[in-house]
Amino acid sequence: MLNAKVGLCLLGTLLGLCGVAQAEVVVLKGGQRLSGTLLKNDDQGVVLDLGFDVLRIPQETIEHIETDVSSEATDPPEEVTVNTDRLYRTADLPGSSIEANARQFGEAVVMVTSPGGQGSGFMIHEDGYLITNYHVIAQETLIKVTVFHEIDNGFEQQQYKQVKIVALNPFVDLALLRIEEAERPFKIAYLGDMERIKVGQPVFAIGNPLGLTRTVSQGIVSTTNRNYDGRLYIQTTTDINPGNSGGPLFNLRGEIIGVTSMGYLYMGGLNFAIPVDVVKRFIDNWDAFAYAEDNPNAGFRYLQPSGRKNRQAPPVGQLPQPQ
Repeated sequence: MLNAKVGLCLLGTLLGLCGVAQAEVVVLKGGQRLSGTLLKNDDQGVVLDLGFDVLRIPQETIEHIETDVSSEATDPPEEVTVNTDRLYRTADLPGSSIEANARQFGEAVVMVTSPGGQGSGFMIHEDGYLITNYHVIAQETLIKVTVFHEIDNGFEQQQYKQVKIVALNPFVDLALLRIEEAERPFKIAYLGDMERIKVGQPVFAIGNPLGLTRTVSQGIVSTTNRNYDGRLYIQTTTDINPGNSGGPLFNLRGEIIGVTSMGYLYMGGLNFAIPVDVVKRFIDNWDAFAYAEDNPNAGFRYLQPSGRKNRQAPPVGQLPQPQ
């Protein structure tokens, strides 16, 4: 188990300069500053909601607590125009911080589980449509989605078991699902634009690595067109571990620029995401990959060619004889 002070120092380094709307700033004796919503303050310690996680801080490590008056708003400005003519949503969002974006869009990130494993996903439509990796649900039909609904004092997990497979495309490793038992509109995340992605740009991911829900990791874009096994990926230094698969890779505007897909274990900094333009094309043409349980010839599934019946060697080729 990590030393508590080391963990606090790491979080302080990452979050010390970020702000949230009407947040409290916990100043540690080592000088680190943690900003978030104060949930509890007693003799034992302070419980602070960071937006993507809830942290308990012992009182003996705290210097003082102050109000963050310079924090950013967590809601998008009223002048932001949201495009709703497709199954997914796009918007021209303003630049912000990782903390503010994690707070605003964290509820759109979900956990996808099946008997074969567990991964992440994100909501693209208020009616329950979401994206994940194909390999997260490959050869599975019993799928559950856990949504982290925001409540007054944090987040509440709600598991949905009636999940429909809408479309699958194993060639680009994407799947479109829909929660069919929704009782209220879901919070969504917006898809970005590949043309605005630059090498060196700061990015961050939210997902559920190793089942550690709502984990945020940050990095930069290493390259926007890395060829790997015949596919193009966004290469990033953002940590992507088992359980992150299918989750979103955000820019600092809060726009999704890729779907986290894979990373090299024990080799930090080598991680890959499916570019957002591939995701858009898959969603726009989802009916070409529509899932049908009772149709083995559906677009997402291909029959293998029959084997050779004549096992004899083929005849030796001959050049044509001149006439």
